[in-house]
Amino acid sequence: MQLLLLFWLALLFEDGDNKEDFQGPTSFCLIQISSFANSTWAQNQGSGWLGDMQIHGWNSDSENATFLKPWSKGNFSDQEVTELVDIFRVYLIGFTREVRDFASVFQLEYPFEIQGTAGCEVRHAGAPKSFLRGALGGLDFLSIQNYSCAPAPEGGWRAKKFCETILQYQGILETIEKLLFLDCPRFLLGVLDAGKTDLQRQEKPVAWLSSGPTPGSGRLLLVCHVSGFYPKPVWVMWLRGEQEQPGSQRGDVLPNADGTWYLRVTLDVVAGEDAGLSCRVKHSSLGGQDIVLYWGQHVSVGLICLAIILPLLLLFIGLALRFMRRRSYQDIL
Repeated sequence: MQLLLLFWLALLFEDGDNKEDFQGPTSFCLIQISSFANSTWAQNQGSGWLGDMQIHGWNSDSENATFLKPWSKGNFSDQEVTELVDIFRVYLIGFTREVRDFASVFQLEYPFEIQGTAGCEVRHAGAPKSFLRGALGGLDFLSIQNYSCAPAPEGGWRAKKFCETILQYQGILETIEKLLFLDCPRFLLGVLDAGKTDLQRQEKPVAWLSSGPTPGSGRLLLVCHVSGFYPKPVWVMWLRGEQEQPGSQRGDVLPNADGTWYLRVTLDVVAGEDAGLSCRVKHSSLGGQDIVLYWGQHVSVGLICLAIILPLLLLFIGLALRFMRRRSYQDIL
């Protein structure tokens, strides 16, 4: 079965010249967050992620899955999808019941929260890998793989006791192994194939420089903004000549409304020592032609706005003059 999966993977990425350019996701995982307020109230939240892109959700009210992309079902039939959704629905109901029953045994004090992530990963070479990890209150609790349960040190005696308990349920472990080692890789490859057009799209970044809030007396905060790029992986660094500046501070990569990404990288420097600094941007959409912006030669945000507004203003004046001439001709006639 693993050889067959690798064959499918090879077919998926043998798309001529685009083979080396593809930098799409290689993993799929389900994330579960179960909140227990007391012995009678609990809520389960779920989501499915292809790399860093959410493609599934879970409606806790209707206890049903939501598909956020047209290709979220991959190449699975409607019947296969329905069967999987039913499995997760039954699992969540049973999970909630079992946690309540064992809360006193494991000395869990309400309220508490349990997090879990399970999925698989495929690479261009090597067999698919799967994973299942659990956390309690944000701390690692355990991991399950190859019919074995490994308690995390942070889980203490509770994790050890849970692993001892779960190993008695071989039927559950067999179901987990089937879902993770067989169904998950097949589903992942199908989703990658069905969503290839979206996943392989390339959007070039736009970059500009600005100064940030003064970090202190006699210092400057240089800001390099990069926006509108897709896919997410991007390299942005402040340089002096060709030397990377270790003081560069990278912010979080944030989503734009159109599905592209935004990033800012800052550099705190002594005033007067900003000469010769530049910001370099590398991204797969640029085809090796990096964006390089030099501090001191950057265009201010005001000039950018002026460059946008001025043509519109001239167009408006032209239309107004044309309208006034037409009215004058009509008055003469």
